[in-house]
Amino acid sequence: MDRNISDSRIKGVSTGTTILAVRFNGGVIIGSDSRASMGGSYVSSKTINKLVQVHDRIFCCIAGSLADAQAVTKMAKFKLSFHSIQMESPPLVKAAASVMKELCYHNREELQAGFITAGWDKKNGPQVYTVSLGGMLLCQPFTIGGSGSTYIYGYADAKYKPDMSREECLQFATNAIALAIGRDNVSGGVVHLVVITEDGVEHVVIPGDKLPKFHDE
Repeated sequence: MDRNISDSRIKGVSTGTTILAVRFNGGVIIGSDSRASMGGSYVSSKTINKLVQVHDRIFCCIAGSLADAQAVTKMAKFKLSFHSIQMESPPLVKAAASVMKELCYHNREELQAGFITAGWDKKNGPQVYTVSLGGMLLCQPFTIGGSGSTYIYGYADAKYKPDMSREECLQFATNAIALAIGRDNVSGGVVHLVVITEDGVEHVVIPGDKLPKFHDE
């Protein structure tokens, strides 16, 4: 018992997920699996929605500690709402990503969470930003994260192409998360996808038994 306690203090609590965001012609798709785990083997929930709406056309994907991620996104929603009232217009996606970056950077010693921020605004159209654990901010055409991402870097690099159609991007995102779920034991459940365009937001849920299969599972 003492040895187990000592090991847990050294290793901490490991979590698992697969998250991604992809830009396409006219919009962006942000997605994730729905499994929450603790310690790398205990599945605490199969139905977590890891896509958090921080403003009308801006969403965040969360990875790492769920409690930390919820605290950061709650504060970001408050700041963006206040910013929108002050400016009398919706916030830019870059502004939302910058808010996430500042929160992560100033609390980097306490937080164990990373984020993907994606959305659409009138000034710059569809955008994807990565906010890393320590508060680094990167703008990318697509990004993947979480424990499941290690299994799909090759697929993502090979299959991604600029200016995909909405249908092509949906298939790309679905295939990527399905491949990660098939290989990563702490990714699973259903696939949540949110399509964000100038016209609005659409939430797509794909059950686990409807996901494409690429090998015997």
